[in-house]
Amino acid sequence: MSKDFLQNPDLSYLNLSSGNAFYQLEVPEMVEEALRNEEGTLADSGALAVDTGKFTGRSPKDRFIVFDDITRDAVWWGDINIQFSPENFNSLFLKVTDYLNTKRFYVRDTYACANEEYKTTIRVVTEKAFQNLFAHNMFLRFEAEELGEQPEWTIIAATDFLANPEIDGTRQSNFTILNFTKKIILIGGSGYTGEIKKGIFSVLNFILPEQRDVLSMHCSANVGKEGDTAIFFGLSGTGKTTLSADPERGLIGDDEHGWDDSSVFNFEGGCYAKCVDLTVETEPQIFNAIKFGSLLENTNYFPGSRKVDFSNIEKTENTRVAYPLNYIDHAVLPSVAGLPKNIFFLTADACGVLPPISKLSTGQAMFHYISGYTAKVAGTEAGILEPQLTFSACFGKAFLPLHPIRYAELLGAKLKKHKVNVWLVNTGWSGGGYGVGKRMKLSYTRAMITAALNGELEKVDFTEHPVFGLKMPMTCPEVPLAILNPKNTWPDQQLYDIKANELAVAFIENFKQFDAFENEEMQRSLPKINEITV
Repeated sequence: MSKDFLQNPDLSYLNLSSGNAFYQLEVPEMVEEALRNEEGTLADSGALAVDTGKFTGRSPKDRFIVFDDITRDAVWWGDINIQFSPENFNSLFLKVTDYLNTKRFYVRDTYACANEEYKTTIRVVTEKAFQNLFAHNMFLRFEAEELGEQPEWTIIAATDFLANPEIDGTRQSNFTILNFTKKIILIGGSGYTGEIKKGIFSVLNFILPEQRDVLSMHCSANVGKEGDTAIFFGLSGTGKTTLSADPERGLIGDDEHGWDDSSVFNFEGGCYAKCVDLTVETEPQIFNAIKFGSLLENTNYFPGSRKVDFSNIEKTENTRVAYPLNYIDHAVLPSVAGLPKNIFFLTADACGVLPPISKLSTGQAMFHYISGYTAKVAGTEAGILEPQLTFSACFGKAFLPLHPIRYAELLGAKLKKHKVNVWLVNTGWSGGGYGVGKRMKLSYTRAMITAALNGELEKVDFTEHPVFGLKMPMTCPEVPLAILNPKNTWPDQQLYDIKANELAVAFIENFKQFDAFENEEMQRSLPKINEITV
């Protein structure tokens, strides 16, 4: 509904003047505002294309949590969750709102969590119109008649406001600060919209497990025609979005979900998909969602045109598009489905050691969940020339306010209660490590996941991996037998044993940070170093 028909809410509680606000604009109005403000241009697809400025990704070292009575003993403090004083927050809040009162700004009421029981209402106040379009696309949308009440949480994003670190207590001029007492997320100095999205995700990662016993998850999820829900965990480059985008299954969501005693539900109302090298052949759902109302970030046009060159990464490899979930043909709306039957942990193992698919016990699932292993290879980040092992607890360490063991134990309890199958899927290398072996064929990975979803892997025999103790299927429809046991794909099998031991050592070393919290099931699931006979 247009601003002409909606009265601006009273924003005095936020130290903001309602007279400067543009409230709950329709998509065409937000696009018009962005174009009027010269924030971006329209691509030939109709999508609004913008540059987010200096920051084309999140700035984790500049994300803070206010240290107070609510967070003091609950938050997992350290290099992920950095303390910020209430006094500095209050001072900076007034500076940001005073700054916005000199501008025209945009206000949107929205909410998170598709399951009504956990609905979290959000007011998003942004300096830029494109940020408000992002909020419209990414969060769940109210009907006009549902508006009116003061939301529970508020996000204030002042793109061009710069902090003074010496006075304001920040590390540098940009910041994202979560205040659980005031229920405000304060963002400044960055136009990257992912700070808005992940700010709320961090909030839900605190509230839902701590207060509601709901497992919050950094994952994609889909559901089959028989109502069987599947969850896909995975870090960047593992295939999470690609493998969950199955035309035969309904998409619940591509990034953030909750799991309670009766359902899996999306936190969001949209998708924030990577665009690098995007084609209609490789990702038809994403490609076709780029149309009027979608928001393209940091892409480039072919010279002399408004046609996006998705292979051009001059600004960043992290090019993105944000669009509402209903832009996907097979989206599940509302985005709620039943309990999961299968869970997939996706890893791109550049060592070529882990099996292409293996079944995990509950203890192993907890261990691999809290490990969150994958490998970054050349090209995934600037400066990476050789493969780098990466461990990110719960496949989303950067967004966890609570200690990872809390999420792992909650996962274990749900696995036992609901009898869920958990699979570790290696979408990385086979026949040798990076530079020697070859990347696992997507068609094989899809076939293995399909076999797991259809229950076909329940009918086959398994063999145990000698180092990691994983149950490897001995056969799988439409997959060559030779690749199911990774050691058999290596020309030098003794070298495989050496590399398997090296990877096992890395897992064990990473797990030492959780030694004080481990339970017996996880301890039994640690890999075992085998003696190698020369």
